[in-house]
Amino acid sequence: MTLALALSACGSGDSGDTSADGSPEAANITLWVNGADTPQDLRDYLKTTFEAENPGSTLTIEEQTWDGLVTKLTTALADADNTPDVVEIGNTQAPTFSAVGAFREISPEFFEELGGDDLLPSFVEAGDFDGRHYALPYYFGSRYMFYRKDIWSAAGLEVPTTLAEFAESVKALKTDTQSGFAMGGQDWRNGISWVFANGGELATVDGTTWTSTLSDPNTIKGLEEWQDVYQGASLLPSTDRDVAYWDFLNDGTDGEAPAAATIMAPGWARWSIGDLTKNDAGDEVRDGMADETRFDIFALPGVDGGVAPVFAGGSNVAISAKSKHPELAENLLRIIFSADFQKQLGGAGLGPANAQYMDSLGTDKFAETMIETAKASKLTPAAPGWAAVEGAFVYEDLFKEIAEGGDVTALAKEYDAKLTPMLNGES
Repeated sequence: MTLALALSACGSGDSGDTSADGSPEAANITLWVNGADTPQDLRDYLKTTFEAENPGSTLTIEEQTWDGLVTKLTTALADADNTPDVVEIGNTQAPTFSAVGAFREISPEFFEELGGDDLLPSFVEAGDFDGRHYALPYYFGSRYMFYRKDIWSAAGLEVPTTLAEFAESVKALKTDTQSGFAMGGQDWRNGISWVFANGGELATVDGTTWTSTLSDPNTIKGLEEWQDVYQGASLLPSTDRDVAYWDFLNDGTDGEAPAAATIMAPGWARWSIGDLTKNDAGDEVRDGMADETRFDIFALPGVDGGVAPVFAGGSNVAISAKSKHPELAENLLRIIFSADFQKQLGGAGLGPANAQYMDSLGTDKFAETMIETAKASKLTPAAPGWAAVEGAFVYEDLFKEIAEGGDVTALAKEYDAKLTPMLNGES
């Protein structure tokens, strides 16, 4: 069954129950967040503020895992009795769910109230369908390089200024126990930066028809360069994906895995890097790269210098079309898009959805690099079948075969034939 068929019963929810004074009746609503990207203090703020502004109502926040999220959402969003009211969804998954009616429409008036044209345009576009808004930006994070400054310096290497120089450096840093550049073989979200840097695309659209373009010469060139870097610089298996690379950058993993001289990760990874310290609650946390003699960052350089286009990570947020309490769900969105919460996102190292609050990221090198790489970043194709592609781990399979030394040109042709119908929502 295709994703579209599974969600075909979705449609606009009802207007919900209201009290005599016209306000929403008290109820419990549920918000799904994914992974640990939304820090606990931000979750506490949402719950406390929502319950204070909606007396008698409660907000339950449930954390989902990214792995298998498409399948879980497909089931939950079609079930009015069990659907979450508000969901976080990956920006690459938003087009599919918006197109099949899984989300409640955001009216033009409500869109303006939540930020309008100040909201990240590419993320807004990802959540639009047929000229209407369904999933709005939640936060963004661009990827850049975190590296062991002490290891690079000891090898006589400086921050690279071109993509080729980067490849030469990280291959030179590889040893039997250390990745010069730690990257799992299935890590296409980082790997497609080499495609974008060489002017390649994953797919193109003509009208409403999408075509996979892995066989484009520029795309092939990028994939071949990625293959060379992976095989020459990384010790991680071809089967690895969604790896906590910062563990290797810090100190390896107690002998269970190699260390790393360089990793690529979203900006918020900084809080998982550095020496272990204890916070006020007595919990062990990383110091956020406070030791500048050991840790530093740089943007992945382009083919001819400058900044390479990288995949723009991040999420959208939407109201389930099956929500029984859409007014309360809208009230939660009002809090999420409020100045207070947007600034808190920036303070946590997450790019705020509203450009007015970009300065909340700060003015240090982390903020500057995040903004610099975000400006050069790209999204995956906004094709109606993209969520199904991700759910089937097609790019993971492709990159694994490339990592294992497969012929890139032959693989590109094979996967183009597989991906084109999927991109168009065909089984």
